[in-house]
Amino acid sequence: MSRARAYLDYNATAPVRPAVAEAVARALMLPGNPSSIHQEGRAARAALEAARSDVAALVTARPEQVVFTSGGTEAANAALSGALRRRGVPVPTRLLHAATEHPCVASGHRFPEAAVEEVPVTADGVIDLGALEARLAALAHETLLVSVHAANNETGAVQPLAQIGALARSHGRTLVHSDAVQAAGKIPLDMAALGLDALTLSGHKFAAPKGVGALVLAEGVALESAFLRGGGQERRQRCGTECLPAIVGMGEAARIAREALGQEAARLSDLRDRIEAGVRALAPDAVVFAAGAPRLPNTLSFSVPGLDAPAALIALDLAGVAVSSGSACSSGKVARSATLAAMGVDADLAGGALRVSLGWNTVDEEVACFLDAFERALQPLYRRRGQAA
Repeated sequence: MSRARAYLDYNATAPVRPAVAEAVARALMLPGNPSSIHQEGRAARAALEAARSDVAALVTARPEQVVFTSGGTEAANAALSGALRRRGVPVPTRLLHAATEHPCVASGHRFPEAAVEEVPVTADGVIDLGALEARLAALAHETLLVSVHAANNETGAVQPLAQIGALARSHGRTLVHSDAVQAAGKIPLDMAALGLDALTLSGHKFAAPKGVGALVLAEGVALESAFLRGGGQERRQRCGTECLPAIVGMGEAARIAREALGQEAARLSDLRDRIEAGVRALAPDAVVFAAGAPRLPNTLSFSVPGLDAPAALIALDLAGVAVSSGSACSSGKVARSATLAAMGVDADLAGGALRVSLGWNTVDEEVACFLDAFERALQPLYRRRGQAA
C-alpha cells in the first residue's frame, strides 16, 4: 500500500518501533517502584536493569556505567555541570568544545564564560586536531574537559573521537565527553576504545520514546555531586524515581539497533547515496555539506544556491515530504545554522540548507517521493533564474 507521506527527519526524532511500543505498554502495567523491596518492586527493578544492560551494550559499556536521565540535554548538562571527575584528577576548571556542538553543550554547561573555548572545525565540519592539540599543550597546567560530539546532527560529519581521546590521554589531566545522541544506533561506539570519560544518549533518536536518555560514565569517573538531588536513585548520580516505561522502551530500542547495526548502516547508506545522486542530477550546482568527511550513513545535508529553505520546506511538506533545514533543537525555528557558519559556509548558501535523514522505516518509495517533490520545489528558483537571464 502506498504511503501518504514520506517521513525523512529521523535526526529530529525517529518513529517508535512497534516492538518498542509493546515493551513500553508491558512496563506500564508493572505496579512497583524499582526502589521497593517487595515482589512488585523487584519486578520493576529487574525490568530497569535489563534495559540498563541493553543501553550499555549499545556503547560497549557495562551496565553499572549507565545513569538514566530525561534525555540527551539533561545528560549533557549533567556532564558539563562542573562536577564530572575522574578518580585522582581534580575537577576540570576549563571547557573546550568543538565549534559545531549542539546547544545542549555550547549553552548547556556551567563553566564561567572566561573558562570556555571553542575549538575550530574544518570546512567539512571535522574538529581541527592541530588546534585542539595546541590548546591542550598551552593549558597543560589546568585540568580540562573536552566535549566533542560523535557525529553532527545537521551534516552527519563523524568526529575522530579515538584521536581526540589519545590527545587527552597524552595531556593526562583532560577528561573527554561526547554527545553521542546522533551516532548511537547508526555507527559502532566503544567508550573505552574511544578514550571517553562520559557519553550522552537520547532514546528518541534511535526509535525509543521521547523523554528518556542516559549519561554513561567510564570506570573511575563520577559526578562529584548529583545533578538532581533527592532519594538517591541511579547510584546517587541522578535522583528521582525512574520513568520505567520509557527506560524499558529505550532498552528495547537499543537492543534492536545494536543487533541490526551493520545491516542497517549499509541499507541506509545506499538510500542516502541514491538521494544525493538524484539531488545532484536535478541541481548540478548543489553543495553537499561535509562531503569530504566520514558521515553518518543516514544523513544528507545540502543546499542549492538561491534556494530559500523555509519556502522549500513548506513546498515539500505540502507535497507530503517531511525534512528539515537543520537542527530541531528549538520549536518552529528556522534560522541560519551555527554549524554551517562554523564551517565557513556563506550565509546565502546556508540559508538554503536542507537536511534529509533516514531511519528504520525508510523505504525505496520515499526516495522517489522526495526526489519528485524536490524537483517541483526547485521550479520557482529556476523560473527566477530564467527571468534574470
